[in-house]
Order: sequence, then C-alpha cells, then structure tokens
Amino acid sequence: MLGVVIPCWYLGQYTLITPLVLGVIAAALAETDDNFWGRLKALTLTFVCFAIASVSIEVLYPYPLAFAVGLFVSTFTFIMLGAIGPRYASIAFGSLLIAIYTMLGASESTDIWSQPILLLIGAAWYYLLSLIWQSLWPMQPVQLSLSQTFHQLSRYLESKSRLFHPTTGLKPQPMRIEEAQLNANTVEALELCRDTLIKRSKKGHVDGPSDRFLRIYFLAQDMHERLSSSHYRYQDLAQHFERSDVLFRFKHLIQSYAKECQDIAESLRLNQPYKRSQESVIALDELQGAMTHLIEQRNPEWQQSLAQLQYLFNNLCTVDRLLNNINNPDAQSVDHVLDDRTAHTAKQMWQRISDSLSPSSVLFRHAIRLATALTVGYGIIQLFSIEHGFWILLTTLFVCQRNFSSTKQKLFHRISGTFAGLIVGVVMLSLIPGVEGQLFVIVISSVLFFAFRLHNYAYATAVITVLVLFLFSQLGAGYAVIVPRLIDTLIGSLLAAGAVYFILPDWQAKKLPSLMAQAIKANGNYLAQIIAQYRLGKADDLNYRIARRAAHSHDANLSAAISNMLAEPGKYQHAVNESFRFLTLNHALLSYVSALGAHRTQLNDATTHKLVIDAYQEIHVKLEAIEKALRDESFDEKVFDTNHIQHKLSQWRESDGTSAQMILQQLHLIHRMLPEIKTLSQTFSKSK
Repeated sequence: MLGVVIPCWYLGQYTLITPLVLGVIAAALAETDDNFWGRLKALTLTFVCFAIASVSIEVLYPYPLAFAVGLFVSTFTFIMLGAIGPRYASIAFGSLLIAIYTMLGASESTDIWSQPILLLIGAAWYYLLSLIWQSLWPMQPVQLSLSQTFHQLSRYLESKSRLFHPTTGLKPQPMRIEEAQLNANTVEALELCRDTLIKRSKKGHVDGPSDRFLRIYFLAQDMHERLSSSHYRYQDLAQHFERSDVLFRFKHLIQSYAKECQDIAESLRLNQPYKRSQESVIALDELQGAMTHLIEQRNPEWQQSLAQLQYLFNNLCTVDRLLNNINNPDAQSVDHVLDDRTAHTAKQMWQRISDSLSPSSVLFRHAIRLATALTVGYGIIQLFSIEHGFWILLTTLFVCQRNFSSTKQKLFHRISGTFAGLIVGVVMLSLIPGVEGQLFVIVISSVLFFAFRLHNYAYATAVITVLVLFLFSQLGAGYAVIVPRLIDTLIGSLLAAGAVYFILPDWQAKKLPSLMAQAIKANGNYLAQIIAQYRLGKADDLNYRIARRAAHSHDANLSAAISNMLAEPGKYQHAVNESFRFLTLNHALLSYVSALGAHRTQLNDATTHKLVIDAYQEIHVKLEAIEKALRDESFDEKVFDTNHIQHKLSQWRESDGTSAQMILQQLHLIHRMLPEIKTLSQTFSKSK
C-alpha cells in the first residue's frame, strides 16, 4: 500500500489512490499459493481476466439491458470455472470483484480505458511484490500450512485427553461430537498442507527443498492416525480404573503431547529448530511405572482392560518416537508420491466443468444463485437510481456463500462490521482531517483487512469500511457515503440471504443420508486396506494413504454438514439427535479402524489370519448393507442375523498378549456397533 499511497501523495494525485488501492485489494483476494512458475502463470491468467472484466463493464455500462445480461452470464461463467480447482475459483472471485470495483467509478469515467488501467496498475504492483516475495521465501507457505496442521492436532489432542478423565457413569457422546468436529478441522489442515505440497511437486512427485517438509507432513499424518485411534470403550476404562491414577496419567501424557504439537507449530511458523521439552518424556516414564504397578497386582478383573491399556501405551510410545523425528525427518523412509488430482490438461478442465453443469451440483446452484442475486441487485439500482448503489452488488458477492449456514454467518459479520466501521470511521474522520493522516489510516486499515479477513470477517468488514470512508474522503465525499454504505449493505445482505433461501436451496438434511453412506463406504475401504496389510506386511503406500485420507475426509464432511444443518431454519432440520448419534458412531468406528491401522503388522499364524479374514468379511458385508440402506437400495437384512463371528471373537480376545489379541478386540468393537448403525441408517433412508 505504501508503494501506491506515497507516489500519489508526492505527485498530489489523490484521486488516483482509490482505483489503485482497489486494484491491489482485488489482486490480493484473487491470489493463490503455488510454486514460482505456477504462480507466474496464474498471475498472468488473473491479469487477463481482470482486464476483460474491467473493460467489459466500461463498454456495457451505458446499455442497462446488455449490462444485466452480461452480468448474469459472466457471473455464472466465472463461478463455474471454480469446478476446475481452487486456483480458478479464486481467479473467478477476483474477476467479479474487479468488475464491481469498476462499476463503483464507471459513472465518473471519461473514457473506457482510464479506470481499468489504474485498477490493473494496482494489481500489477501487488503481483510484482508477490513474485519477489515468492522468490525470496519459496517454502514459507509450506511451513505455515504445516504449522497450522500441528496447531489443529494440538487442539484435537486436548479434546481427546478429556475422554481419559475417570468419571463415574462417563457419557462419551458429547465429547465424541466435539472430538469429531476438531478432527474435521485437523483433516482440513492436513488437506491444505497436502495441496501446498502438491503445488510444489511434479504431478505428485515431491523432491528438492519440499522433500523435508513432505516427510514432516507424513509424520503428522502418522501421528494423526495413531492419536485418533480408540482401543477400548472409554466408559468401560473409567469404570475399571476409577480408583486408580493410571487414566489421569494417560490424560496428562496426551496433554503434554498436545503442548508439544503447539510448540512444533510455533517452531515451524518462525522457521526455527524444534527443541523437545522433558515434560512428555517424564510423563511417559511415570505412566510406564503406573502400568507396571497395576500389572504386578495381578487383579483378574483388570486382565482384559489392562491388555487394552498396554496397546494404548505402546501406541503412545510410537507417537513419542515420531516426535523425536521432527528435527530429523530423513530418518523416516517414505514414499515421495502424493495423490495429485489437479486438472492439468484442457480436456480434464472441461470434464470437471461439464460434470458440474447439473442442478445436483453445489457449485452450479451457487452460480445460479449468485448470478441471479447480482442481476436483481443491478435492477434495483437502475429502478431507484441509487447513488453508490454498486455497493449492493459488492455486499452480495461477499455474503452469498454456497450454503445457508455460511451465508448466515457472513451476513451477521458483514452487517455488524459495517455498523462498527461506520461509527469508528466517522469519529476518525473528525479527528484526522489532514491528508497525510488520512493516507496513513488508509495504509493501516488495508493491512488490518488482510490480517483479519480469514480469521474474523466482522473485524475485516469494519476496517474495510473505514478504508472506504477515507478513500472517498480523498475525493471530497467522506461523510456523504456513510448512509448509502449502510443502506446498500442491508439491501445486498438481504439479496444474498433471499437467494440462498429461495433459489435452488441446498438444505443439509437432504444430503445427510448420502454423506453418511459415503462415510461408511470410506471406512470400509480403509479397513480393507488395513486387513490386506496384516497378510502382506505394513506399507504406507499411496493406496493406503488415499483410503485413510478418504475415511477422515468423509467423516469431516459429515460433521460439517450436521453443524451447518443446525444453523438452518427449524423446519428444514431433521432427526438432529439421530444425526449426532450417527456422527458419534461413525467417528468411533473410524477410531477403532485407525487403531488397527496404527498397529499394522504381518500375521504369520494361519489360524489367526483365517479368523481375522472371516471376521472382516462379515463386517464388510454388514457395512455394505448399511451403505445400501442409506442410499435407499434393497439389501438382505438376514446378514445381521449371523453372530457366529461375534461369539468366536469374544472367545479369542481372552487370549494372552499377542498382536492377534488387539486385532480381534478391535474387530469385536467394530462388530458390536453395526446393529445400531443399521437401525439409524434405516431411519434416515425412510426420511428421504
């Protein structure tokens, strides 16, 4: 911003500040992370789209009917480009934003070139600085995404530790729901980190400077699998050891790992070597002593539960070794390939767009809604000759999201932020009448907008409102835009809310059965990959990692959908308690499967392996039946009448401490959940 404001101040060209600053803002909002050459290509494409969008507005501005048609078609087209990938979605949003910024000054333009050129100069200046920054610190985005991953993992562990509080009559469901929501945040962070690494790969193959961070990413993935696992029913553990301190020691150890993950996040963010504290090492030693003491008591009532605690302890010991490798990730042998599903060719890009050209597509619905809302907003501006009315379109663009929940949140933040920004802005305009002081406020508010926009949209709206008042003050109209800004914000917000509510609404309750079916199927595929490795031996290959990621991603999608449903009008909510119960059971199922994944090893005993395969096949058949029930397809209900595997597993889990005992115990835990999941699935299939 200083590179824009200082030259204009020095030359006395204050009227140029507004389009230049708006060009910088649009460019920054359209920017996506990539390697240097990928970013250069993306910035070139963005620049071309900006030019087309801005010049088109100037050309069509005098012709309202043609302008309205062009606005609808261009909005729909730009939004549908987002089907190709996040990069194109950001470019599309930025192009729409630059178009609306052009509308704000179109009535004052003397020709069709002046304003687009100024907006593009502002964008070009930002992109130049962006490329310089990228060349100087190319790995910073990877470090920041890894830092966010460990930060979310730390929050997840804090929640997980509360399950080890030995309360009498422990009810784990509320904690399971919170855990599922935090797990969804962790999965999202892992996905963003993976995308950042893929952008620095060659079609999924990572090498060079990114290799070290890829290894740390795989360490985080492995830790997540182990820490998201469950080895026993927590209420049973609380009942067995309510008079012992061993569960408190487990809780303390997990909390110390949470603190370590937060310290790792901070070290990655600051690009500093990580130094392990001794807190978790001491906690692990004390826990081992407590476990030894319980084993020496030889209490027959504790035999089974102590065996499960031993598996959990072994799992946490492995987590401790992984933490030791953070500063030496090269000690871990990994596959350097990621699952790259980016559309690289024109054919792949068009295929993704054509696949989304359907009313069943969330993106298609959003494109229709936004295009309609912006066109109606333009009609209101023309009908009532509203001065500065294009702020209506600007508000609608920012507030109208893909679902009702996100739109409702944005609407509240936009209105509250605008009110707060106008109040603060009026006070500051009266206190800072001088040009130099106002230019300083413009720079500071611009910086604060980008600092807040991802973390607190209400604050971001407040500071951008202050920025608008001071920008118009340079044109001699600072106080004159206060009331129009407020009215336009209210109209634009109502248009966005109306579009999401009435135009091809996307109520979450209708999607839940499909999302549940996808989650069950993903858990089944994940379990299949694990069982195969009990025969062939442990291997963190690409297929295994794809199955693991899919299981966690679908669990996260289900959690997000249920949370979004709660923000929707009551008449569109359905089976809320049953939804949370299904989410709890699905997350528990994923946790039990993750425990099997954490302890993968090759089974050499043929008898044990046959029992495992027989148990898996029965579980697989029942999971398939549940999936069919959720999709409202016919299935054989008699598959749930067979319980001979349950009987055999109940016998085998009493065997002495072998690796087979843990496998059979986890399969037993999975098997006993399936009847309740089936009952719930039939409830949702009947609600369609």
